Amino acid sequence: MNGGDEVAAGPPQPLEWKFSQVFGERAAGEEIQEVDIISAIEFDKTGDHLATGDRGGRVVLFERTDTRDVGGSRRDLERIDHTLSRHPEFRYKTEFQSHEPEFDYLKSLEIEEKINKIRWCQMANGALFLLSTNDKTIKFWKVQEKKIKKISEMNVDPSKAVSNGSIASSSSSNSHRTCLANGGSPERSYNSLCNDLSFPPGGVPSLRLPAVVTSHETSLVARCRRVYAHAHDYHINSISNNSDGETFISADDLRINLWNLEISNQSFNIVDVKPANMEDLTEVITSAEFHPTHCNLLAYSSSKGCIRLIDLRQSALLDSHAKIFEEPEQPGSKSFFTEIIASISDIKFGRDGRYILSRDYMTLKLWDINMDAGPVATFQVHEYLRPKLCDLYENDSIFDKFECCLSGDGLRVATGSYSNLFRVFGCVLGSTEATTLEASKNPMRKPVQTPSRPSRSLSSITRVVRRGAAESPSVDANGNSIDSATKLLHLAWHPSENSIACAAANSLYMYYA
Repeated sequence: MNGGDEVAAGPPQPLEWKFSQVFGERAAGEEIQEVDIISAIEFDKTGDHLATGDRGGRVVLFERTDTRDVGGSRRDLERIDHTLSRHPEFRYKTEFQSHEPEFDYLKSLEIEEKINKIRWCQMANGALFLLSTNDKTIKFWKVQEKKIKKISEMNVDPSKAVSNGSIASSSSSNSHRTCLANGGSPERSYNSLCNDLSFPPGGVPSLRLPAVVTSHETSLVARCRRVYAHAHDYHINSISNNSDGETFISADDLRINLWNLEISNQSFNIVDVKPANMEDLTEVITSAEFHPTHCNLLAYSSSKGCIRLIDLRQSALLDSHAKIFEEPEQPGSKSFFTEIIASISDIKFGRDGRYILSRDYMTLKLWDINMDAGPVATFQVHEYLRPKLCDLYENDSIFDKFECCLSGDGLRVATGSYSNLFRVFGCVLGSTEATTLEASKNPMRKPVQTPSRPSRSLSSITRVVRRGAAESPSVDANGNSIDSATKLLHLAWHPSENSIACAAANSLYMYYA
């Protein structure tokens, strides 16, 4: 989708995806912990760091390791005429408790600690910065390596201290009147002190103070720099950084607020869809995102299946929109489920900002911001579930919010599904690529109907399984079998390589092509 070159050359060949790593792999017989289920995934702009958030309010950071030993200057690396055959590898870096459970006494509501979104901010002086949010509170974190300070040996040898004490004793006994450093005398100081303090008759021995030294060892320290609170009456569903590096937005069901990273006690309400009478409410905000390069543009989606592109230069409160993107309703196709499945759960801008990818319950849609007549491409994800919408409504699965992502080159899109499956589609004109993968060590195997397996906590994150050890597949004849209990809601595409990270319950799977 980057221009006419790809179209002229024809669509690229479908990618062959391979398993790379899994963190927190599930083990049979272990009970799944609700607090360990991953609820957010995000690569930073360089792709060298990956962050995950879970329902227990923790943020876990990973760093890339396979590029560290590639030496040489940038000019030398540019001379290399072949791409590195090595696939991306990450390792556990650190984790910290971002949010704690709270209670709103005014509204008598419990506030979950679950991390809804994570967004990376610009690095500075070797430190990592990121925003994390739960339903009500956004926090700005700084993660930095700091040298460990240790207590070294005492600066006075114990034997010397005793000898010094004895010397002081003999000198004081030989002199008729000993003066203190401040000019007073020992007798005078004894009388002026409280009765509960007593000094030895021979005088005070030398002080034995510990010496604190800075060692060469380092430790990662996460520190909360700012807390942005009390600005949302409803649950926060999105946060997004501005390309100016200074501001960000937060969105709940009815409002979008604009913040400055340096100011935590003030925000500006820029979008408000709350009607005067709540009975007139017809739609809510479901997702919001800043344009990647134009700091004045942002887009937000609604439960009615439309996307609005707004310009911050228009007015202070942007009740009007610059452009609206929605697909015309097909006549005679309306049913009880029409509005439910049309609700957009996630939107993402392409890297150059020309395209917007949206995910509703049934499809992925790709929009060109210069064409508001309709999507330029539609990818069917859950069409085979249409006959089962009644059952999915009964068990609330129809309200599941699946995320979507685009590749850095804009040639492919991806989203999750049930039974721990995710789909990858080619979006270049003429492409027929539509790959179904499973979040397991053998991603290319056919979809399998399996019961939900117990999982291992991310606290055992250091246990990493690398590619090579394959599971024995058990193939089901029904390729479209569905296990709504195992759903893959969260995934992220590496910003510059064909590498995908996705969350299956509390396991983080990584794939490359």
